[in-house]
Amino acid sequence: MRRTLNNRLIAIVVLFTIHYSLFTSFAVAQDMARRYDYFFLEAICQQEKGCHDAAFDLLTHCVEIDSTRSEAYYYLARYYDFLKNKDKALAYSEKAVQLEPDNVTYLETLANTYIGRRQYDKAIDAMEHIFSKNSEREDVLSLLVQLYEQQQDYEGAIRTLTRLETMEGKSERLSMAKSELYTRKGDKKAAINEMKQLADQYPNDQNYRCLYGTTLYLNGQQKKAVAIYNDILKIEPDNRSAQMALLSHYNEIGDSVQARQWLDRMLMNKNATTQDRVLLLRQVIGESERNGGDSTQVLRLFHRVLNLPQADADLAIFCATYMNLKKMPNDSISPILERALALEPANAAARLQLVSYAWQAEDRDRVIALCQDARQYNPDEMAFYYYQGIAYYQKDQLDQALNAFQNGIGVITAQSDPAIVSDFYAVMGDILHQKGQAREAFVAYDSCLVWKEDNIGCLNNYAYYLSELGEQLDKAEQMSYRTIKAEPKNSTYLDTYAWILFMQKRYSEAKIYIDQTLQYDTDTSAVLLEHAGDIYYQAGDAAQALEYWRQALEQAEKDDDTKNDRRPILIRKIKLKKYLKE
Repeated sequence: MRRTLNNRLIAIVVLFTIHYSLFTSFAVAQDMARRYDYFFLEAICQQEKGCHDAAFDLLTHCVEIDSTRSEAYYYLARYYDFLKNKDKALAYSEKAVQLEPDNVTYLETLANTYIGRRQYDKAIDAMEHIFSKNSEREDVLSLLVQLYEQQQDYEGAIRTLTRLETMEGKSERLSMAKSELYTRKGDKKAAINEMKQLADQYPNDQNYRCLYGTTLYLNGQQKKAVAIYNDILKIEPDNRSAQMALLSHYNEIGDSVQARQWLDRMLMNKNATTQDRVLLLRQVIGESERNGGDSTQVLRLFHRVLNLPQADADLAIFCATYMNLKKMPNDSISPILERALALEPANAAARLQLVSYAWQAEDRDRVIALCQDARQYNPDEMAFYYYQGIAYYQKDQLDQALNAFQNGIGVITAQSDPAIVSDFYAVMGDILHQKGQAREAFVAYDSCLVWKEDNIGCLNNYAYYLSELGEQLDKAEQMSYRTIKAEPKNSTYLDTYAWILFMQKRYSEAKIYIDQTLQYDTDTSAVLLEHAGDIYYQAGDAAQALEYWRQALEQAEKDDDTKNDRRPILIRKIKLKKYLKE
């Protein structure tokens, strides 16, 4: 009896120990889970805040807490991928899938990682697993086709395309893909049969019959294919696919007479697309260039085709491009570009070409008209405002020119060409100065130099106009010096620099540069000669100064410039034989 009691006591102690151990393990597991969840949620919060370093450290701690949970491995894999640590990214992604093998998100991430490492066989396994979980994923099957092709597993690719056909139904895209795969595999019979099934399924669609014929042609049955093409054209005389196939056939066998006939029919085919005609005309141009480059026949074809109804301006633009390459006169190309604009008034390229031709012909009115229309159809194209403004400026219509430039500034963006924007402001500055608005002109010049600090023309004019006012001469001298460094033989820039030195009372230096100006100048102006006289006088050579003033007066009388008549002041200088400050 006592032994039985002792045995019971021992059993109770053992059971108690086991239960206590289980209770303790359960409590530890619960605590570990709570700690993992806490740190994982905090990691996600830090990630959302953009604190990725903190998120990374927290996720790493999660793995240390519990290495059997998949979430932390998944997110760490993404971080390692971002850090370009491809090996760890792969290892952590594989671990996440190992812990949760049916998680589609993990599987897709792992598959993409395999693809990035060109481990296509493993990527295939992952994608097949995904499809087994969701058999409605057409995107998965499409990717599997590509992966099988990468592995040159044509059977696998064909099998996958068949699965797609089950979901989508038979289509041109899938049948052609399967036929091509059979061809690559070397199974010509299956390749042909695939396209025949498609043609049989849609017996009234001659384009499918044409595809069947092309498959026959590519697999060595040319005679049968040509018969199909001809039969199609009996039913549909303007079937572009059959006509194109026959043209290709006669080109291939070297029958130039038949090829030319089919090319002509194809070009005139009402069902031919612009792309078809451009392709055919490229072939004609290529042949023409190989045979000497006679453009007569090519242009005859262009004009015949352009007389047909056009869906867009592409063919006209192509014709104009060809004529340009053949260096034909602008006045023969312009009508083609006009036709392109009639079809597509918003075609900026055609309009800009016409503007260029009008500019070369010095037809400023035409430039203005073209640019005015462009402002309706291409309101954001800055070039049209620029050309219109310059044209008005050259016609001395300053208000209209200024208006064009000011409107053009309204379409300037951060992506605009800095050189063009800089010139916008430079010309605006010149116009404003001519209108007597010197301060506004200087603001425009400052804007010009913000966009292009080495705009030499602007630097010269800005410097000269400052010197005329006797203001900011140090700034003017620095700007002008940059112009003569850039173009040391430019007489205009040398004259400006010499005059600024004169205004700074650096007469000896000014004399050196005015001599260089006279050396390089080819059309000496009254203003330049007067500057030379003023500089020489202040440099101590009154006799030479008097000679330059006399030459300036002679030139001024030839110029007869009523807007800027220097004759009265020159006459006084010559009479008094001394420099006069105005």
